[in-house]
Amino acid sequence: MAEGDTILRTARRIEAAIGNQELRVRALNGRSRAARVERLNGHRLDRVESRGKHLLLHLGHLVLHSHLGMNGSWQVCRRGDRWRKQASAAWVKLSGERMEAVQFGGPTLRVLNVAQLRRDPTLARLGPDILAPDFEVAAAVGALRLSSDRELGDALLDQRLLAGVGNVFKSEACFAAKSNPWNPIAELSDDELEEVLAAARSLMQDSVARGRPNPAIYRRAGQPCPTCGAPIAARGQGDANRRTYWCPRCQPAAEG
Repeated sequence: MAEGDTILRTARRIEAAIGNQELRVRALNGRSRAARVERLNGHRLDRVESRGKHLLLHLGHLVLHSHLGMNGSWQVCRRGDRWRKQASAAWVKLSGERMEAVQFGGPTLRVLNVAQLRRDPTLARLGPDILAPDFEVAAAVGALRLSSDRELGDALLDQRLLAGVGNVFKSEACFAAKSNPWNPIAELSDDELEEVLAAARSLMQDSVARGRPNPAIYRRAGQPCPTCGAPIAARGQGDANRRTYWCPRCQPAAEG
């Protein structure tokens, strides 16, 4: 699933390519036609915003809301260039003067007006955005404390508590902070939670600026820990059974 770093990077790329231009908007499949995305045709793209894993393209009084889920993606390219995916997978095409942005797949593509956006329940329930310029770590710690009985790794993925973190940075941030993802929130101090959040924000900001580096432990189960050499462990966590990676030696469990 696209995490907050991917969405913010995509927002910046789309805005740089077709921002402040009147767009030609084409619905490319039945689902996007049902969303009536062609209402956006001829509107000027004012700005592109990321909110956690959600992408919001603001065109006057209308907003295109995109969520990529597990398999969706955006491609930004010159008009007429070959797409990386088949045309049959494309949902919508936004064409500017020389560039275009195309969404492929994903569970969400819809058009809202500004009033609908303000009261949208999905977006209203989002927790603090880990990559927002005004992110406050104390507020994020407070949000995590609302689920004090949950394990750290599971809570980090709950977008109602913290928006933007996905499975990659859940594991990578806990490893960077040397915090065990299986420890209950209640057994962690505010300082420990702040360290995990700071690690997640720093790693994701670096990914936005430079692209994702090779992971330290993600998808490296059984391989030696880059710090101590012990085998990296992995197993499913939470109701969704999302796979968590950690080093049992570097990230010891809290003593109950």
